[in-house]
Amino acid sequence: MSISYYDVTVPIFKKSLTNLKSFLRKGVEHASENGVTEVQYLDLQLSPDMFPLRRQIQIATDNARGSVARLAGVAPLVLDDTETTLAELEARVDKVVAYLDAVTPEQFTAAATATVTLPYFPGKHFTGHDYLVEYALPNFFFHVTTAYAIIRSSGVPLGKRDYLGALTLHDDA
Repeated sequence: MSISYYDVTVPIFKKSLTNLKSFLRKGVEHASENGVTEVQYLDLQLSPDMFPLRRQIQIATDNARGSVARLAGVAPLVLDDTETTLAELEARVDKVVAYLDAVTPEQFTAAATATVTLPYFPGKHFTGHDYLVEYALPNFFFHVTTAYAIIRSSGVPLGKRDYLGALTLHDDA
């Protein structure tokens, strides 16, 4: 069985974003039960020089939608970074998941050799393959993991299962 660029982007991004939405909701509920406002909660950071929880979620969704657009050669979903509530962040995740649902495996046929440029690397580019393995996936998981860590460090009873979500296990033959 071969694995495609679609296989290592779209389903993985969708699952991780769905899990992110779930532990974000648990975090906001926990905060509310402990007298922390939603705005205060979404402004939590691991360190003063790191983005707050709200921005981690925005960047994770940006990475998912941008990576797929660049590798599949499709128009990117345009989102403003104006979310200030749980409901708005959940809606953002839902929009990105719906966008990912509309992309097909056939659109990734040129992904490996695509030329990917990013504004923060002026005069440089990646091949699609290098972009995916060196930047897109690590950057996406950095922001999902950081969001998880912010939520977990605030006392929310999360575990690895929350981060990983449902696993596809098969019975032994």
